[in-house]
This record gives sequence, structure tokens and C-alpha cells, in this order.
Amino acid sequence: MRLAARLPFLFIAGRLYGADQLGRFASALIVIEICGQLATLGLKRGLAKELNADDRDDSHVVADGLLLSLITSTVFAAILFVFPDPMFPNGRNSDWDLWLPLAIVMLGMTEVMLAALAYRYNIAATVRSRSVVEPWSISIMAGVFYLIPVTQDGGLALAYLFSVIAAAITALVPLVRDYGMPHGWRPKVIPLARIARDNFPLAMADAIEWGTRRLDIALLGIFVSPATVGIYYVAQQVASLPQKLKTSFEPILGPVIVRKLKDKDYAAIARQVCQAGFWIVAAQAGIGLALGIPGEAVMGLVGPQFVYGTGALAFLLLAEVVAATAVVSEAALIYLARLKNLAISAATIVLQGLLTVAIITLIQRAGMGELFQAAGAAMALTLALGFASLVKSRMLARILEHRINNFRWPLVWAVAPAAAVGYGFTFLPEWMELAFGIPAILATYGFAIWKRGFGPEDRILFKNARKSDLVPDQANPDQATSTLPQEGAAG
Repeated sequence: MRLAARLPFLFIAGRLYGADQLGRFASALIVIEICGQLATLGLKRGLAKELNADDRDDSHVVADGLLLSLITSTVFAAILFVFPDPMFPNGRNSDWDLWLPLAIVMLGMTEVMLAALAYRYNIAATVRSRSVVEPWSISIMAGVFYLIPVTQDGGLALAYLFSVIAAAITALVPLVRDYGMPHGWRPKVIPLARIARDNFPLAMADAIEWGTRRLDIALLGIFVSPATVGIYYVAQQVASLPQKLKTSFEPILGPVIVRKLKDKDYAAIARQVCQAGFWIVAAQAGIGLALGIPGEAVMGLVGPQFVYGTGALAFLLLAEVVAATAVVSEAALIYLARLKNLAISAATIVLQGLLTVAIITLIQRAGMGELFQAAGAAMALTLALGFASLVKSRMLARILEHRINNFRWPLVWAVAPAAAVGYGFTFLPEWMELAFGIPAILATYGFAIWKRGFGPEDRILFKNARKSDLVPDQANPDQATSTLPQEGAAG
């Protein structure tokens, strides 16, 4: 759903605004969104622990989190209003871009609200906010602002602001419905400071994890033109679909791990991490094949010049598959070894930076063009995320004393026929490659992975899941059952 809504935005941005404006817009978003991540102070994943441990009314805990995020995000926004230059390394499209820091407040608050809703297994709110309202808002408003002469040059920035505000409102409505108003709440400075201190490792880990998906753009902005950055940004947005698939499991996996930790049931945590990891890898591999094999046709939808970003798209799709093991391992490590997890995350982004600069420099010395350098940045991301997956999974295995492995051989059996089917469609006209090739790849892959990759416990879960199993008792969320199978679920 998110990709379906993002494609019109990319089409409008590429065809109407052009690669140069899109590249400058992408560079500005790096600073805005990293501040938005930091403004959550780790509550995106740490709020579940706060709600589970605090004896106060849940609405009061959520109100504390929102206040903390509001204070932090306002500070970041104020700094960027006064010193906007870091947002615009290649210049800005218009004066409307100077209003982008307002988005920091919306981003931080929305993440906290969605984390609170996820604690009560209200994942539908995340779908509505992030996969429906936000992407469709930016797609529609990018076209509207382009048609208005006074906002034409700043249409991308204004559309982005509109979308994050709309997403925040979409999250606020179910938050009030699920938790109610915080009657009798009084903010307390000392507890707020304690929350900020305790969640600092989480905040940094979230920021670093997010930063690995933006450092490549930041470094490319130094070495290449804004147009090449814009082409790379489009490839990154297309590749973001597999990334969203894995982050969709975090709201469920986090609370489940917290509750299992209270029982010290490490075996159950290991099983759930492995199973969720396999689901993520399986889904990402299928989507990666469907978008990567007809990559030229997909990128060509945005504009003829964007076709040259197909190489970068291939590496970015591979990077998301490689990163899945790190993501599910981190879901447990943030509660079991916060500082060690943070250290590995920091080492990963440093490694990515070094690899990116080294590979781009080698490509430049070889006399290759900017688009090869963009593909090199994506290659560096893939290698760095592979390092993170290897180290984090091994660390988690040592802590839990159970093996962590998300790979199953049937993945190969599913990829092979899907790749063969997809390759056959590349000989057809592009419109047929997109209209028929992508569904054929997904159908072939999905049939093979269902028959050969999913075990009995996987099929039981997907066939027999009931709405009552997915939505916890609102009055007593601790009684909620996980959507991930518990011990004995296969029986």
C-alpha cells in the first residue's frame, strides 16, 4: 500500500519537479528525519518497557513520552530555524524549504503515538498513518502545490509537511480512543529525565539504524551532482517497501519479547526471533525479485533519466534482505544488551561510511561516471548491513544460548523459479513486464515458499488467525496474546 501511494509521488516529483529539485529535497530530509528519530528518545521501542514496568495509568506514561518528545523535537526545530544551512548542502529549491523543521515535531510525536498503540496491538493505526495517509497525502499535495504558481518551487517541501501533519492526526485519533485523556496527569521532571537517560542507548541505536539508510545520500551529495542524488533517492524509495515489511514486525515482536523476558523464557524468544526473521526474509526476497528483475521498467515510470539508477536499486533491494537478521536480533538485544547493541550499530555506520568513500573513490579513479558511484554507495550499504546481521545474530545467540538463524533452504527453491519467470518477461514490452511480469513473479514465488518454505506451525498461524487473537483486551493489555506462535502452538 505504501509503495502504491509512493509511486505517484515519485512520478510527479520526477516528471514535474525534476531530478535536481528532488536531489536537493532528499538532502534536506536527511537532517530533518534524523532529528525526528532522535526526538523520540528511543521511545519508539522503549515505550513498551515503560508501559510494562510503570504502575501508573497507561495514559499518564504515554503523556510523559509525548511531552518528552515534544520538548526534544522543539529544540531541534528551533536550532534548524536559526541555522538552516546543514539542511541545504546543495542549495534549496525555494524559501518554503525553510519551514521543513516543523516536520521534526510531527515525526517525533507520531512515532511515540504509534508505539503506544502498538503496545496494545493496534497495528491498524500504523497502517493507516504510515501506509495510507502519509504517502497518499504527499503524492496528492505534490501535484496540487505544483499547480499553484506561488508554491510551485516549494511544492515538495510543502507536500512533505502536509503529509507528516496528516499522519500525526491519523495517529492521535486512535490514541485518544484507546488510552483516553490523561485525567489527573501531572508532568514530573525527574521521571522524564530518567526516561530520557534510560532510553538514550535506544535513541542512538534507532538514529544509527535510520542513519545507515541515509548516510549514502549524504555522502553522495559530496561526490556527485544533485541530479544523481535525485536518481538515487528514487531507487531508495522503491527499495523502501521491503524495509517497511521488516519494520512492520517490530511493533508486535517488541512487546512479546518484553513479556517473555519477565518469565526468562529465552528459548521462546529465540524461536520467535528466528520465525519472524524468516518471514521477513521470505517477504523481502519475493518483493525484491518483483521490483529488481523489471528494475529498468520500474525506474522508467518516474522518468527516462531515472532508468540509470537500476544498478543502485538492485543493491538496495539486496541490502534490505541482508539486514533482516540484524533487525530481528536487535529487537531482543535492545532489552538484553543495549550498550553492546549500540556499539555494533555505531561500528556498522562507521564501516558503511568508510566503505562508501573507498568504493566511490575507486570508481572515480577508474574513470567511471556518477551513476556507477551511486551503485557503489548502495554496495557499501549492503556490505555494512551484512556485517551487522552477522555480529548481532551471533551476540544474541550467545546471550540466549540458542541458535539464531533466519535462513531456510526452501528460500532458494522459491527464488529460482520466480527469477526464471521474471527473466522471461524482460523480453516483452515494458508495460507488459510491469502489468503481468510483477504479478507472475510474486505468484510463482509465493506458491513455492508456501509449499516448501512454510512449516506446519507457519501455516497454522496464517490460516487460523482470528481477529480476537490479534487485538488484546483493551482493559488489560498484559493478557494479550502474541500473534507470533508460542511454545506448543503447532499442536
